[in-house]
Amino acid sequence: MSTLTHPVAPPKAEAARIPPLQNGDRLTAEEFERRYDAMPDLHNAQLIEGVVYMPSPVTHRYHSNPHYNLIGWLSIYTNSTIGVEGGDNGTLRLDLKNMPQPDAYLIVMPTHGGQAQIDGKGYIVGAPELVAEVSATTASIDLHPKLEAYRRNGAREYVVWRVFDLEIDWFVLRNGQYERLALAPEGYFKSEILPGMWLDPAALIRGEMAAVAGVAQRGLASAEHADFVSRLQVAAHPLS
Repeated sequence: MSTLTHPVAPPKAEAARIPPLQNGDRLTAEEFERRYDAMPDLHNAQLIEGVVYMPSPVTHRYHSNPHYNLIGWLSIYTNSTIGVEGGDNGTLRLDLKNMPQPDAYLIVMPTHGGQAQIDGKGYIVGAPELVAEVSATTASIDLHPKLEAYRRNGAREYVVWRVFDLEIDWFVLRNGQYERLALAPEGYFKSEILPGMWLDPAALIRGEMAAVAGVAQRGLASAEHADFVSRLQVAAHPLS
């Protein structure tokens, strides 16, 4: 007497694996984001001009401490300028080939007439008004493919602190091209796009933050900053 047996079901096919990001991968922004989201322990990977750049170890002296001081200077400005917000290592959705994670950026909020938007996931879409990078080992990237990506997407000012060279470059977007911002007679940088944001670059490079704060406060006390704050208030509107 034979017995009926049920055929054994074949094992389920293994779910399609999402390939991990690799340094030098050439991807679209959509594929980069898909792979990045599948690697929750990964931080600071970037897509620049369609090429993946993976994070490398950073030192206190040549990146972490300069980064900390840069954020401190920017915070002085945002704390006194309602309608302008800053970010640290936030991913920017620029275009189909670029999702950088700059060391710092400032945006005029969409509610106050800014050029960037914030999407439903909380990402910034479009270029901030100002982007800043601390460049030690990444200077060749920050001053070439990344600079081109920010320029093409309309980041209106771009600050690059070349730590090894003891130099700070400040670029302003004019007629579609980046031009270097000249120092004011006092030896300060004075933002053209965010009025009243002043920087003593020599003091920042030396780590003399009391001097940096003093110059920053002078900028906040200027007539140009007061006029900018008034214009931001006039432009303010609730999100629809």
